Amino acid sequence: MTTPPPSLPFLHLQKDGAVLVDVHVMPNAAKTQIQGLHDGTLRVRLHAPPVDGKANLALQAWLAETLGIPKSAVELLRGATARRKQLRVDAHHASQAAWRRLQPEA
Repeated sequence: MTTPPPSLPFLHLQKDGAVLVDVHVMPNAAKTQIQGLHDGTLRVRLHAPPVDGKANLALQAWLAETLGIPKSAVELLRGATARRKQLRVDAHHASQAAWRRLQPEA
């Protein structure tokens, strides 16, 4: 079982084993990629436009793919219309996720 590295300030382990991920989104990018850290959140450049929830769906799909877990394991908790978002990875899949893939390049 894998747990999130405590050195990543944007990951928050919950009592039930789920993990909250704080993200700052920059939509309409040339490609989806991690940009670094921003005010304690993971800054992600998203290829999707911020129209009709497309950026939110793209963010959930990207996070699931990056962590190697099903899309259904990732839920948007806060920030549906904001750049700052909080996503939840369910406990069952959080224990199997590849959290190190979210580390920004130094």
